[in-house]
Amino acid sequence: MLRVGFPATISADLFADFPKEVELIPLSDKLDHDVEIDVWIPDPYPARALRIVSHLRGVRLVLSLMAGTEWIPGAMGPHVTICNARGAHNISTAEWTISAILSMLKYLPLYLDVQRSGEWKRRFEATEHYARITGDLRPHYPPVMQEELTGKTVLLVGYGAIGKEIERMLVPFSVQLLRVARTPRIDPPVQPVGELNRLLPKADVVILILPSTAETRHLIGSRQLALLKQGALLVNAARGPIVDTDALVDALNAGRIRAALDVTDPEPLPVGHALWKCPNLLITPHIGGSSPQFAPRSIKTAEDELRRYIAGEPLRNVVQAAI
Repeated sequence: MLRVGFPATISADLFADFPKEVELIPLSDKLDHDVEIDVWIPDPYPARALRIVSHLRGVRLVLSLMAGTEWIPGAMGPHVTICNARGAHNISTAEWTISAILSMLKYLPLYLDVQRSGEWKRRFEATEHYARITGDLRPHYPPVMQEELTGKTVLLVGYGAIGKEIERMLVPFSVQLLRVARTPRIDPPVQPVGELNRLLPKADVVILILPSTAETRHLIGSRQLALLKQGALLVNAARGPIVDTDALVDALNAGRIRAALDVTDPEPLPVGHALWKCPNLLITPHIGGSSPQFAPRSIKTAEDELRRYIAGEPLRNVVQAAI
């Protein structure tokens, strides 16, 4: 019988549909003895999962509940097959991305401050904000109190499952969409990463939704931020290290761009870090995938892979094949 270890923090009820050929082994993050398992479903929080790696024996397959698996190869070595939860977090992450864009374009952080102050007349700060961040100093009457997403140019950097879901949700806004990915494609048109710098000046909104690798580290640095048009919105729903944090802090403090981040570098973002106080910035603490559907969808993805593994069929979400 295949022994499958899973986080004891996740209700065993969610594994009720797993194949009968499986013995489920709950694993506490305080595990203090060796355990023999064939398949490991790690805790979604890497710090918890890493606490027990040294006690795991016999692991041949890792089924991550996350789309990102950056820490797993180093912890498990090259002789283990690793699958991610590709597709499980498409909806929640894409919805966060659309919400973050609209929050920034509708000035919701500013209006939350207005609400808390109880001063209706502070609404005119939105007009000043618009002129300052966009550089549009023309007189507008009635005064500008928000911006529209409809008709803007959106640059989607990363075109995997989540990127495609973001694109689907953007359709009603009639945006002009530009796509960049590691592998260029024709239908729909996707440009190679080498074209990024050429495309950045065209974008009103830049969405980052690509994996964190050695090649993508600081993909967005001082040069790339300088290429953005005045008032462009950078949205990072991917991983913090893709953006050079120091360069981002400088660009935000200079009033050149605005940003919405669900991820940061470092992460967690320390108390007192300069990023916390930057203007024109919305930060959420890496919550983009964390809806009530997180566990059920991720575990269903793991279950599907496990059934294929038992049947000897090709796995769908392999990010590392065992050597």
